[in-house]
Amino acid sequence: MAMSRAEVLEQVRATLVEALAVEPEEVTEDATLQGDLGAESIDFLDIVFRLEKNFNIKIPRNELFPDDLLNNPEFVVNGKFTDKGLEQIKKSMPHADFSTFEKDPDVNKMPDLFTVRTLVNYIEKKLAA
Repeated sequence: MAMSRAEVLEQVRATLVEALAVEPEEVTEDATLQGDLGAESIDFLDIVFRLEKNFNIKIPRNELFPDDLLNNPEFVVNGKFTDKGLEQIKKSMPHADFSTFEKDPDVNKMPDLFTVRTLVNYIEKKLAA
């Protein structure tokens, strides 16, 4: 039986509480993984591993957290995503909300794209596939 969005959120919340040692009430859909929940780069590997295990899915490298775009000079110039780069990151991350980011596509603001909602959207699409 398919999981409801609420069930996916609850399991993502439990995963993040375990991986990041945060309180369940901190894990809201709008919470950013780095800014609000304190995730560091090494935590992203743990989060991917735990999501794969908890949802019985495979998450290919760079699919959930694409980091290969930042070193491409066609995609990033002077610390900002170019139009082509923005187009590519949107294609790479259809599960993320770009409404705020595209107004100022500074690479330093990229972590703000990784919210609990982004994870839930991603997991929902993986489970539906």
